[in-house]
Amino acid sequence: MDDATRGKLQIYAVENVDSASATCVVRCVGGIVRAGQQFTDESAAGSPGDRARMSLDWIERYGRRVEFIDPPNNGRVQLTGDGVTSLMKGAVINAVE
Repeated sequence: MDDATRGKLQIYAVENVDSASATCVVRCVGGIVRAGQQFTDESAAGSPGDRARMSLDWIERYGRRVEFIDPPNNGRVQLTGDGVTSLMKGAVINAVE
């Protein structure tokens, strides 16, 4: 997956977060993002291979669950994994292969 087609989400707000999951308001800023994809935080320190992965469990738009989101649309998502505790407004997360 090259950078031009890689799904990217920018975090607008973190609504709920615990040690395992986070619900966030996001804007799609690249590619097509699909439920089930794995992500890493672009703004996290370290090399890309060392960054914690997060899984995108679901996407919601206008109160309905959808399978994908594309630019420049926004929505709510639930992410799970080790990296969710470090998510903050403005962070960009990238889909990984």
